[in-house]
Amino acid sequence: MEKEKKHPSIFEPFALILNVVTAAVGAIIGMQIVTTLGVTPNTAIIGALVAMLIARIPITVFKKYRSIHRQNLVQTSISSATFGAANSLLIPIGIPFAMGTPELIVPMLVGAALAMFVDAAILYKIFDSKLFPATGTWAPGVATAESILAGDKGGKRAGLLGVGTVLGLIGSYFHISMSAFGVAFIGNIWALTMFGIGLMIRQYSIPWFNVDVNALYIAHGVMIGAGIVALVQVTILIFSGRKANIGKAEAVSEQKLTRPIKEAKRALGYGFIAYLVIALIIALLGGIITHMSFGMLIGFMLFAAFAAFVHELIVGIAAMHSGWFPAFAVAFITLLFGILIGFPPVALALLAGFSAATGPAFADMGYDLKTGYILRGNGADKELELQGRKQQYITGMIAFGVALLTVIVSYEGYFAQNLVPPIDKVYVSTIQAGASPGIMLQLLLWAIPGAILQFAGGPSRQIGVLFATGLLILTPNACWAVLTGIAIRLIVLNIWKKEAETPMSIMAAGFIAGDALYSFFNSIFKFRK
Repeated sequence: MEKEKKHPSIFEPFALILNVVTAAVGAIIGMQIVTTLGVTPNTAIIGALVAMLIARIPITVFKKYRSIHRQNLVQTSISSATFGAANSLLIPIGIPFAMGTPELIVPMLVGAALAMFVDAAILYKIFDSKLFPATGTWAPGVATAESILAGDKGGKRAGLLGVGTVLGLIGSYFHISMSAFGVAFIGNIWALTMFGIGLMIRQYSIPWFNVDVNALYIAHGVMIGAGIVALVQVTILIFSGRKANIGKAEAVSEQKLTRPIKEAKRALGYGFIAYLVIALIIALLGGIITHMSFGMLIGFMLFAAFAAFVHELIVGIAAMHSGWFPAFAVAFITLLFGILIGFPPVALALLAGFSAATGPAFADMGYDLKTGYILRGNGADKELELQGRKQQYITGMIAFGVALLTVIVSYEGYFAQNLVPPIDKVYVSTIQAGASPGIMLQLLLWAIPGAILQFAGGPSRQIGVLFATGLLILTPNACWAVLTGIAIRLIVLNIWKKEAETPMSIMAAGFIAGDALYSFFNSIFKFRK
């Protein structure tokens, strides 16, 4: 294919129609599966495959989709809408419904929608800064890019990806977490080793030590400690005047990054102000002012904005390094703190929803922009990169708008059948049960090792946050997949050195793509049953 000098626009008539349709399909898929199975499938690979198939239709308007950049816009659209509808909108509005306060659904929907748009806008403004560099792992984004490139170029690359995808499908059929296995070949070895150890402790803490790390809030405490230190490290990176050495993947000079740190700082500042305003809007629309004193209202606004802000950063860090984002768990931590502060139940329901709405759109857009970054030549042509990134951002925002309309039209039908995301019932039962000083003690106690780990690893390795992410995720045998993948990677690199890195990355992308395809079609099959 001839190299394109200018990135195609999402506002081409056919492109806009196609992306709106794929966004609507993605939103429906996301809502159906999150309400029945409690998970959100990664539809980016599906979007890429759809675009590739469209390109094979022998009609002039479809032939344009042989462009990898147009294919990238299609996958961005469906992926954004899936996570937007399911994670950023339906989960938040399911909380007041499950709590028996349906009058709060519309205020929560307004707040969650605003938070979703702000969430994605912040990521766009800080992507490829030294906080969230384009050279970071963002593993699902790598898998989607390699799939599109394999369809475009064929050859050895396509062969390796095909083998990896088949192995990914086979492994997933036998309940092996092939996405975890694939990530081990791409990401930071230190970070992923701690992630694997965290997964292992979560899976085996009861049979090995007769301790439930989840029930005792150990996992949550470790994330709090690691998250606080990570926040301090991010702050230091923002305000340090020197060129910080932030690890192999991020060791890029300020000149090579497309987002200067000043721009990232400004975006984060505006983002926090936006979250404050959204918290006030939620408080006004939700009528919770009548439940709180003026002082508590100010405290609620500040805490809600800060919690949403920290939530997206922690979820983003975990997503960039591991390909997994513990959005449910980190929102749950926010809820625990809200209970301990003493906010009334109505305010807690809105707080949990607001926090849950931030993070998923941030992480998903990071994956999509990573896909585009690879397809556009890894930043070799800065102008093309910035053009393409802007088109992806606009595409994502249109998809979020479609997701919002889809949720508005359909949420009453879901709730009438008592279909809500399962995690919402956990949030509601926690609000109704309240919290005790004993829980606070557990959280503070286990925050100490989390903080120490994060401090020791530094901002490049993020070992504290990744260890906590592992502790919060219960995916059977994912620990063995990650640790085995790391061991194989070290052996291969020791024998074949740097020459093995590219083939390993392509195979790893295949493992992740195969896992995503299997999970998607398996979810659809289960739903239909």
